[in-house]
Amino acid sequence: MKKYSLLLRAALALFVVGQIGACTTAKPVANPKLVVLGHAGSGFFTPISPFNFRPPSSWRGIRRALLRGADGVEIDLQMSRDSVVMLYHDPKLENSSTGTGCVSEYTAAELTRLRYRGGWPYDWIQKERPITFDTALARFGRLPNFPAIHLDLHEDDPCRPAGHQHDRVPLLIRQIAQSMRRYHVPPEKVLLVTQEASTVRLTRALLPGVRIGLEIASDEFAFGLKVAKTEKVKTVVLDADRVTPEQATQAHAAGLTVVVFGGRSAKDIRRVLASQPDEIEADNVKRLLILQGRGK
Repeated sequence: MKKYSLLLRAALALFVVGQIGACTTAKPVANPKLVVLGHAGSGFFTPISPFNFRPPSSWRGIRRALLRGADGVEIDLQMSRDSVVMLYHDPKLENSSTGTGCVSEYTAAELTRLRYRGGWPYDWIQKERPITFDTALARFGRLPNFPAIHLDLHEDDPCRPAGHQHDRVPLLIRQIAQSMRRYHVPPEKVLLVTQEASTVRLTRALLPGVRIGLEIASDEFAFGLKVAKTEKVKTVVLDADRVTPEQATQAHAAGLTVVVFGGRSAKDIRRVLASQPDEIEADNVKRLLILQGRGK
């Protein structure tokens, strides 16, 4: 009898361990309403998991995310010296291209002749060049369905004098509005992302019908949430590296839609999904879709 008692306890212990393991490795509950976007297209240069040679906010990265099954993409917008809206992520050209200085110091024609640069081994494979916002919109318009697009405004120009880094933001918004009208972009497909309350008010005036997302730094969440309520913003944008379920719960309780950007590994994506966001701008669209039961 003692032998069977020991066996029973051992079996029970194994069952408990198995249940704990199942809880820790189980897939997150799929959210059928979750909007999946590619962050800067297909994210950033990575050597493994996944290997990604596509530059951020490049057309090849955008196209790859959409082919993977993303509902849309997040892209980064800056303005050239001759007031053309460009897709480019980094504050300085030398960070990821063959240029130097800032986007604002070059004409659009000069910028589109540059090449993206990621170093070895990425540049053996990619030969991408920066493109204009108009080019991206024209290509989106040729797709069977216009994708959701999140427009991340790079408002702080590091090449302008102190106190004048934001001087061209009103013109940037006006140029975006003109391009959207020119290519008949459905306003409900667009989220414009800013960190500035003044840009919220300007966008509301120039782009009626376009959603506005206020990006909030995690260490300033309480203050940012207060600003969102004051400015009557309907969407907040949070960083995947620092977002917590508590923050998302507070935002939802205030009637706000929650967008989270980032997340590449399965662990990171599961942690983001645990916050129950409404939309995710993922660095790894394929992995996110698999975890949501939408990919292979």
